Amino acid sequence: MTGIPFYAAADDPGASFLELLRRTGNEPFSGFAQISASDAKHTGFDPGHATTVLAVRSAEGVIVAGDRRATSGHLISHRDMQKVFAADAHSAVAIAGAAGPAVQMVRIFQLQLEYYEKIEGKRLSLEGKANQLAEMLRGHLPQAMLGLAVVPIFAGYEPTANRGRLFQYDVTGGRYEEQDYATAGSGSLHAGTVLKLGFREDLTEAEALALSVQALWHAADSDSATGGPDPVRGIYPVLAVIGPDGFRQLADAESGEVFASLQADLTNGGGSAARGSAKRGGSR
Repeated sequence: MTGIPFYAAADDPGASFLELLRRTGNEPFSGFAQISASDAKHTGFDPGHATTVLAVRSAEGVIVAGDRRATSGHLISHRDMQKVFAADAHSAVAIAGAAGPAVQMVRIFQLQLEYYEKIEGKRLSLEGKANQLAEMLRGHLPQAMLGLAVVPIFAGYEPTANRGRLFQYDVTGGRYEEQDYATAGSGSLHAGTVLKLGFREDLTEAEALALSVQALWHAADSDSATGGPDPVRGIYPVLAVIGPDGFRQLADAESGEVFASLQADLTNGGGSAARGSAKRGGSR
């Protein structure tokens, strides 16, 4: 049985789970290190990709949402992929990009936050969590250069400020805090336009959910890699809320009800939902 490793003070990885993995010979993002860009090109290597995700602030906290489609080239590889994950009790990660590395990064990120809390006896601040995710993206850069890029959104509730906060990233680990909303993935332009037109500072949780659903619907309508609601299979985009009571993902039945309301608006008004949001909203 292997015991817990002990380190001299100068070599102690501290509260960094990533550093602990490296010091025990388990580099977290080395799985594709032996694949060269030319090898990937000539073998037709095409990993599944996750697409549109978003986050938007509400008066009560923040909404995080994502479609369920994963694609490999022009093929739909998965119809019910999970792209929104609880990072801990009061924060979440939404993933776009290469699906396998993205899910692996989320799992390691979840373990990092849990490891920090066990070692330090307290939770990492929301700012610290955002920085940890940026560090993981920097460590993943060699794989991103092979076409395995991961572009997440991180969002959470800040109890001390009594508000939601959200962060966007680039593949190099650049971290940028957004004030109102954030989007990532192939349908991000379409989703971002809807959020820009409909956002208000005083959005209730229900209104923010409706706006998120509207943004995903328009993204799916214009972007073939983004999946829309699938009532035949009972598959709907993932919707999650984060507020004072923590992270909660809506069940498919709840998400279906939100989409049913949008469908009724679109059927009756031919896009009246978008016009109504634009009248109420303003620019960022």
